[in-house]
Amino acid sequence: MGAVTSTVAAKFAFFPPTPPSYQVVKDEATGKLKFSDVPVRDNVDILRLNTKRGHNIVALYVRNANARLTLLYSHGNAADLGQMYELFVELSAHLRVNLMGYDYAGYGQSSGKPNEYNTYSDIEAAYECLERDYGAKQEDIVLYGQSVGSGPTLDLASRLRHLRAVVLHSPILSGLRVMYPVKRTYWFDIYKNIDKIGHVSCPVLIMHGTADEVVDCSHGKQLWELSKEKYEPLWLKGGGHCNLELYPEYIRHLRKFISSVEKSPLNRNGSRRSTDRKEHPRKSMDHLEQSRKSVDHHEHSRKSADRFEQARKSTDHK
Repeated sequence: MGAVTSTVAAKFAFFPPTPPSYQVVKDEATGKLKFSDVPVRDNVDILRLNTKRGHNIVALYVRNANARLTLLYSHGNAADLGQMYELFVELSAHLRVNLMGYDYAGYGQSSGKPNEYNTYSDIEAAYECLERDYGAKQEDIVLYGQSVGSGPTLDLASRLRHLRAVVLHSPILSGLRVMYPVKRTYWFDIYKNIDKIGHVSCPVLIMHGTADEVVDCSHGKQLWELSKEKYEPLWLKGGGHCNLELYPEYIRHLRKFISSVEKSPLNRNGSRRSTDRKEHPRKSMDHLEQSRKSVDHHEHSRKSADRFEQARKSTDHK
C-alpha cells in the first residue's frame, strides 16, 4: 500500500513538458551556451551543472546591475526553463534581483529522471553555483519555490541558517496530502513540507490562489500558520494554480516583500544568526545531506500584469 501510494504521489508530482521547449546550443560568435529559438541577452548566462547524484542539469542566470539580492527559483511541475525564460527576465527587472532558475533532472535538457531526492540534489547544485561562480552569499539569497518547487526549496531552507528569505508560491503540504486529506505524515510520502517549514528561520512569504484547482489554498494557509517568521501572505481571490503572475497584486506584493527583506537587519530576533546552532564553514554541500537525513528521521517519528501575461503565455497549457 505504502509503495503504491508513494509511486502515485511521485507520478502526480512530476510532469516534464514533452518534448522539451528548448535545446541548448553553442553560440558560434561567442562560444557560450544559449537556448535555441530564444533571443540572446547579454545579461543571461546558460549553464550546465553537475549534481552529486550524477546528473547534468541546465540552469540560467539573469544578472541585474542594481541587484542586492539573488533569487533562486524552483519552478512548478509542468514547466521547463524554455517556458520560464521570459518570466525570469521580467522578474529580475521588476524586482531588481539577480535570478537563477534550473531544470530538475529529467526536465528540459537536464539528464536523469525526476524524483524527490534528485530535486534536492538539483537545487543544491544551483545554490553551490551561486556561491562559487557568482559570489552570492547565503544571507543575500532568497529561495523561491512554486508548487512542486516548494519541496526542494523548503528542504534546502530548513538546513541553511542564514538565508535572507523564502517565497512559497502555491505550495504543497506534502505530495500525499494533495491527493488525500491525511492527518499524519507517512514515511512513504514525498516533499514533507508540513514537517520542514518549522525549521526555516528566515521570513517566509506565502502566495496562493483561493480558486486553486490543483493544490487547495488550505495548503498555503496551513504552511503560513506553521511558519516561524511570518510575512503578510497573499491570498489571491479567484487565483488558480498557474496564473498568479497575471494578477497585479502578485508583483506588487512580491516587490514589497523583497524591499522589506532588503532593508531588514541580518540579526533580527536571532533569525539570521542563531546562537543555538552555529553553521560550520561550508566547503561542500555534504553537511546539508547529513542535516536532511536528520530532519527526515525526525519526520518519520512524528505584469502592470500585461508584461507578465506575455511571459506566461507558454505555460498557460498547464
